[in-house]
Amino acid sequence: MKAHTTTKTAVILVCLALLLGCGVFSFAQSINSGTITGTVTDPSGALVRGATVTIRNPVSQYQQTVMTNDMGAFRFSNIPQNGYQLTVTASGFATANQNVDVRSSVPMDVMSIRLQVASASTSVNVEAAAPTIVENDPSAHIDVDRNLMLKIPQFDPGAGLSEAITYSTGGVAADANGFFHPLGDHAQVSFIIDGQPISDQQSKLFSTQLPTSAIQSIEATTGTPTAEFGDKSSLIATITTRSGLGAGKAFGNIEATYGSFGSTGGSIGLGYGTPKFGNFLAVDGLRTGKFLDTPEHAAFHDKGNNQTIFDRVDIQPNGRDAFHLNLFAARSWFQIPNNFDQLAQDQHERVLTWSFAPGYQHTFSAHTLLTVNPYIRKDQVNYYPSRDPFADTPATQSQTRHLLNWGVKADISTVSGRHNIKYGIDLKQTRLLEIFNFGITDPTFNDPCIDSSGTPIGDPTLTDPGQCAAAGAEPNTADNPDVGGRPFSPALLLYDLTRAGRQFNFHSAANINQYAFYGQDAITAGNFLFSVGFRLDRYDGLVSKTGPEPRLGIAYNIKGTGTVLRVAYARTFETPFNENLILSSATGVGGLAQNVFGSNSVPINPGFRNQFNTGFQQALGKFLLIDADYFWKYTHNAYDFGVLLNTTITFPIAWHNSKLDGITGRISTTNLHGFQAYWTFGHTRARYFFPEVGGLILQGAPLNGNVFRIDHDQAFQSTLNLRYQRPHNAEWVSFVYRYDSGLVVSGVPDAGAALALSPNQQASLGLSCGSNVATYTNGGLSPDICGNNLVVSKLITLPQCGSTIDCPPKTPKGQIENDDHNPDRVKPRNVFNLGIGTDNLLHSEGTRRITASLEIVNLTDKVALYNFLSTFSGTHFIPPRTMVGRIGFTF
Repeated sequence: MKAHTTTKTAVILVCLALLLGCGVFSFAQSINSGTITGTVTDPSGALVRGATVTIRNPVSQYQQTVMTNDMGAFRFSNIPQNGYQLTVTASGFATANQNVDVRSSVPMDVMSIRLQVASASTSVNVEAAAPTIVENDPSAHIDVDRNLMLKIPQFDPGAGLSEAITYSTGGVAADANGFFHPLGDHAQVSFIIDGQPISDQQSKLFSTQLPTSAIQSIEATTGTPTAEFGDKSSLIATITTRSGLGAGKAFGNIEATYGSFGSTGGSIGLGYGTPKFGNFLAVDGLRTGKFLDTPEHAAFHDKGNNQTIFDRVDIQPNGRDAFHLNLFAARSWFQIPNNFDQLAQDQHERVLTWSFAPGYQHTFSAHTLLTVNPYIRKDQVNYYPSRDPFADTPATQSQTRHLLNWGVKADISTVSGRHNIKYGIDLKQTRLLEIFNFGITDPTFNDPCIDSSGTPIGDPTLTDPGQCAAAGAEPNTADNPDVGGRPFSPALLLYDLTRAGRQFNFHSAANINQYAFYGQDAITAGNFLFSVGFRLDRYDGLVSKTGPEPRLGIAYNIKGTGTVLRVAYARTFETPFNENLILSSATGVGGLAQNVFGSNSVPINPGFRNQFNTGFQQALGKFLLIDADYFWKYTHNAYDFGVLLNTTITFPIAWHNSKLDGITGRISTTNLHGFQAYWTFGHTRARYFFPEVGGLILQGAPLNGNVFRIDHDQAFQSTLNLRYQRPHNAEWVSFVYRYDSGLVVSGVPDAGAALALSPNQQASLGLSCGSNVATYTNGGLSPDICGNNLVVSKLITLPQCGSTIDCPPKTPKGQIENDDHNPDRVKPRNVFNLGIGTDNLLHSEGTRRITASLEIVNLTDKVALYNFLSTFSGTHFIPPRTMVGRIGFTF
């Protein structure tokens, strides 16, 4: 095995050396963004110096302005790929407008724009000058600019990027701690940051995200991916960071924040540059009393802090070469929130992240561009137990985990006639190191004996089911399990500290090598756009597999009606999550000795997916855009995480297959005299099929049967964002309304399971039956107390029977739990956020301005859940009402 790994590593090193030696030392450029160049002349053809040239997207509100130089030339760099209206103004001349569609990294030359004298006409349209708000693209996506991100009232420490995507993208179900479920998947997201691909988890529990202060724009693709993208492709977030290139003068911001839970923080941004050099630096820090989403509505033992530093350097020595470097380092430290059953627990976690991502671009001609993006990135996670192991319940655990990812992505883009071609390679290696310790501290957790009601008796002197009868108890076996559904495990007895056991110790390392080759062509044929591509992935890790992946998309622009119709197909190669992959693949039959943790057969294999999308865009005049998409995805080997008990430690698992389908959509306005709005919506059905492999010990009741709705399944979610800003960048107000119909609750399938919970858990759920209400002091509810009364919860729907208890005759169908057709769910919730602020508090002239704002998250202080005792994510309440004040200075 060691020789095999060494050989694969050598292959990657040779490939990297060949790539990095093809021309120049690479310190390379990233970028999926574009470049626009051109010149401005007067009616006689003479060059116009000092003309103002602006590009603007009317939907995303992205805008950039430059001045023509002594040669009448202008250049826009770092432009997110999108459609824009280019406007040229100069004293004594009429305004000229031109539509520009940036769809490639190849620099686009709009040639010479000729201005007319002001007396001749008031405006000259070089092309059709009406703002182009529809995009002839086979894949559904949305664009989020920095101007929008800054005006979304939200507060989620260390997860601003996730919040921006969740609040702006249809079909994305919100989950706790910076997680989100894109279109029925769990965290199947690739982040492309200035060309650097990151497919590992970006939740604050795994890796500190890039702060929004460093981001210029996001393109979130939810439709079928092109051949360029692999690994995790349910949502692809292509991120363009801020740059100082061509700024001409220093710019930046200083901001301080203070809010609920003693939250204090600040941000510093500084950019400067010339046409040949640019630098942008962003430094952020925060300390708060509520860092993670908590297992109780009240936040306690939840302090945390987060610091990030990002620096981007750009060098363009000439018109052909462009160098680029992204540097990123971050640290997060936080407590693991307790619930009322774990008040003495003092677990915490530290996450360290750093990244070095250079890049290089070389323009061979006006039609061909080479892009090379090497990178190296590391996440280190340390999970610390309480000083007293027996303060942790039902188990104590610790972990040190390293994930080092390095590789190169390189491609050549060529524009020739109606063809826009890109072909390249994506090579990478992920080095994993996992150290894990575990010991049981609760004698009832792996109890060999139960009483007549199925409750573990908790006698640490009993170590074998054969001893139960003499003690007046029953054996806790597979055909007679305890009320939690967990039978006694003889193998786990070795690590039961209450029964003279010892801690389980695991230490292992492994390398995951991946090779991908891709080619794609966007072919324009009249009003049609055909996207044709092919990708070949090779995965060599704990297992090996190769995946061929054809891709096809068709878009048709009915120009007279402002309509775009689209349909697409993609076969994708799905890869397992890397976090805790080694241990998760070592448990189960044929894995660790005696199948210690009771997991199913291993290892976790790569899978494949067939994905179909069809949708449309419809422009209503120049002011409204409707975008809707239907998706259907069939996946063999569908992935998720299984949470370890009540911790934040998760282990990857895989199911035999999944069937996902649903709709996503967004209705957006352009800027209407300072007012702008959008409404996103989504509906997702997420059906998963047994058997399941991998993981460790599942949280909550075990799943069984053939097919079930996983907790990514949500009937409907939507976000309404209304924003108004007075002219001249002054006062603004932003209102966000978020509706979630409720994710599936796997850990409490029905009323019988709810009555088996601890009194504190019942009180947290707002459980009641008849006139009896569970409180933190009354000992909870039981079947004897409730009798024939309905058992209801304020926070989950709670079917009355069907999973843990039999249904009496004539039970209404809606009260019978069914894992596929009527699973227990979180109750629907309506959450309102409000932001009020100004970009120019003192109404001063010039670029130096004081900014201020007040943001209120969960305005009505709604008490609601993301999930409860979820097999996949545990228990988390949505944040209570949170207020954050900001004061800043921009220049």
